[in-house]
Amino acid sequence: MGKKKITTKEGGAEAQSAPVKVPKKKVTSGILNVEATFNNTKVVLADKSGNTIFWSSAGTLGFRGAKKGTPFAASKVGDVIGEKAAALGIKEVDVVIKGVGSGREPTVRGFMARGIDILSIKDMTPVPHNGPRAKKPRRV
Repeated sequence: MGKKKITTKEGGAEAQSAPVKVPKKKVTSGILNVEATFNNTKVVLADKSGNTIFWSSAGTLGFRGAKKGTPFAASKVGDVIGEKAAALGIKEVDVVIKGVGSGREPTVRGFMARGIDILSIKDMTPVPHNGPRAKKPRRV
């Protein structure tokens, strides 16, 4: 089941138009999950109950290698998700940021550029309580 073409005849000439994609459900608020690692930036837009609506990452936009972890790539990811969210009709989101990469702030700024209100920003970066076992002392 792909896209359906609608053909109409007007005065002997044929005009073709593809149907506009209409969202199945109306969503006005959601949760924006940003995972910013050193090597990539991943963004997931979900509704309030946690069901994924859209997702994107720097790798899916065509950035490769070390360029995936840059702030520029992260801002492009936020911009793409913001554009999709605005088309769906989302008005406000809560932001949850995870990770210590350089794409934390540019992703949210790129998303905000589309005119969507941000209600809250939470930093849910995991912090180790004790960490891995320390190296044994060096003997000289």
